[in-house]
Amino acid sequence: MDIAFRQQEKNQQDWNLGTVTDQLRISREVTHKIRHQGHIRELPSRAALEQILDGLRSVLFPTHYGRPSLTDESIDYFVGNTLNTSLNLLAEQVRRALLFVGEQGDSSEAGLSERATQITRDFAAQLPSVRGVLVSDLQAAFQGDPAASSIAEVLLCYPGTIAIIYYRLAHALYQLGAPLLARVISEIAHSSTGIDIHPGAQIGPSFFIDHGTGVVIGETAIIGQRVRLYQAVTLGAKRFPADENGSLIKGNPRHPILEDDVVIYAGATILGRITIGRGSTIGGNVWLTQSVPPESNISQAQTQNRNIL
Repeated sequence: MDIAFRQQEKNQQDWNLGTVTDQLRISREVTHKIRHQGHIRELPSRAALEQILDGLRSVLFPTHYGRPSLTDESIDYFVGNTLNTSLNLLAEQVRRALLFVGEQGDSSEAGLSERATQITRDFAAQLPSVRGVLVSDLQAAFQGDPAASSIAEVLLCYPGTIAIIYYRLAHALYQLGAPLLARVISEIAHSSTGIDIHPGAQIGPSFFIDHGTGVVIGETAIIGQRVRLYQAVTLGAKRFPADENGSLIKGNPRHPILEDDVVIYAGATILGRITIGRGSTIGGNVWLTQSVPPESNISQAQTQNRNIL
């Protein structure tokens, strides 16, 4: 034991820890300080949000993501207990996230806690309607994929389903005034599914992402009803305008609008504030930067020919 301790002590001395620690403190506190408003240390916890998301998924679909053994007698108790735990945890994360929202009125500890409680209460009130939209998404996946044998398979096996569930929860928080928290949730979904949906995007019901890996949906994208995307589709911005100081202008509409019943196949890239008309089909690997009218069928060969002409 003494030999091991002396060896550990020797190793610590070898790393010159005191000097490195001092230099890191100077970088952190003085030369390269990046804390919000120069002092905020308290951040939302990704680990806590993952626990909250597990709870909320279980509340929305108790036997699929919660406990398969639930009965008619026990399911409401499970939902109520899980929801209570999840919302208590969420309120604290909302409070932390509000520290990063500008012009929020009363920024006192009591004021932040009160606002976080109200946002969490409003979020909870939206959960039944969020579940209703999610059921339309599940039905769209089941009806749109011949490989799907049941709704249960869609819930348990489709990464697009998980990404959409997290998006709908994140979007609700985004609209209620907790954008940082919503972004962390979207990145949790991105990490686990490979699907990147900004919580600010507006997406209608009956939305289906098939396969999903590599799908990117930007902040100001607007997607109608019954839209279907395949893997590696990008709904992105074409350019990023800057102000007179060279800083990027935030919040401008810069992503595509997809009207109802649009289908976009694998690898297509749709850029800019353009409109894809109702009922249109965009083929695989198409690069599209101009609007198309309703009922259009755009293929890669057509775009190539247009460029040649």
